[in-house]
Amino acid sequence: MLKDTHLHQEIHEQPQVLSALIGRELRHARELAAAMRERDVQLVVIAARGSSDNAARYANYLLGSMNGLVVSLATPSLFTIYQRPPSLGRALVLGISQSGKSPDIVAVLAEARRQGALTAAITNALASDLARQADHVIDLGAGVERSVAATKTYTSALLAIALLSACLSDGSEMLDALQRVPQAAVQTLDVEGQVAGIVQRYRYMHDCVVIGRGYNYATAFELALKLKELTYTMVEPYSSADFLHGPLAVIEHGFPAIIIAPSGAMLPELQEFMRTIQQRQAEVLAISDDDEILGLSDIPLRLPIAVPEWLSPITAIIPGQLLAMHLASIRNYDPDHPRGLRKVTETV
Repeated sequence: MLKDTHLHQEIHEQPQVLSALIGRELRHARELAAAMRERDVQLVVIAARGSSDNAARYANYLLGSMNGLVVSLATPSLFTIYQRPPSLGRALVLGISQSGKSPDIVAVLAEARRQGALTAAITNALASDLARQADHVIDLGAGVERSVAATKTYTSALLAIALLSACLSDGSEMLDALQRVPQAAVQTLDVEGQVAGIVQRYRYMHDCVVIGRGYNYATAFELALKLKELTYTMVEPYSSADFLHGPLAVIEHGFPAIIIAPSGAMLPELQEFMRTIQQRQAEVLAISDDDEILGLSDIPLRLPIAVPEWLSPITAIIPGQLLAMHLASIRNYDPDHPRGLRKVTETV
C-alpha cells in the first residue's frame, strides 16, 4: 500500500522536521548571520546539485530580496575539472547537500577555505566531508531519508535558508512567520484527498511543463524533478516570463501545464499568463490559494492556507510531492526506488 512506503511517510514527517529545525538551529543561523556581518559579506556563492540546487534557487530570490545580497550559483566543474576556480573574495560560500558527500560540492568549499572565504554548509549529515569544510553548519536534522526522492530534506533546506534570512534581517516579524510554517505544512498535507481525486487524469501523460515565478521559480524546478524521477515523465520547468520567449510554441490543445501560484506579488502576472496559454487550449492544473487563479484553471488544486509569499515554496511543493507520488503509484512504479537512481549521487 502507498501509505506503507518510505516516501509517503517522509512527506508526512515534514511538519515535525520543520518544527524541530527552528528550535534547534536558530542559534546556529544567528551565529552565521553575525559572521557574515563581521566579514561584511556582500556576495553569496552556493554550491549544490539536484533538489539542493533547487533550494539554492530559492536562496537566490530570498537573500536578494530580503537581505540585499548578490547570490550566485557556483559552477563546480571550474573547481574540479577545469581547475580554474574564480576569486571568492569576501563571499560567503555555502554548500547545500543532503548527504554532504558529492566531491564537486565539497571541492568548492575546500577551495573557498583555501582562499580565506567564509564557508557554511546546510546538510543532513554533520559528519560529512562537506560539514568538515564549513566554518558554520546548519543541520537539517531530518533523520534518515530512505526514499530516493528528496522530500523532507528539501523543505527543511528551504526553511534553513529562510531562517538565515530572518536572522540577517534581525526581524522578529520574519521569525514569527517562520514559527507558523510547520502548522501550515500540517494543513497543506490535507490536500492529499484532492490529489488522489485528480491523479487518474494524468496517468498517461507523456510530457508537461511546470511554471512558477519569483520565489516559486524554485518550486517549478523541484516539482519537475519529482515528476521526472518518480513517474519518468518528460517535464520542463520555466518561469512564466521565460516561457513566453519561445517555449510557448509547444502549447496545443490539451497540453498539460502545472502552474504554481500562491498569493503574492506574482499573482497578476500569472493570471495573465494562464489566460494566454488557455487561449492556445492548454489544460491547466493550478496549485494556489487564490480564488481567481483556481477559477481560471481546468484542474484546481487548492492550498488550504495562505502563507507569506517568501515562505510559500515550503508549502507549495507539498501538493507537488503528493502528485508525483500518487502518479507513480497508479502507474505501478516503486515510489521509493526509481529506476536507475541511488540515494547518494557523487559527481566531480
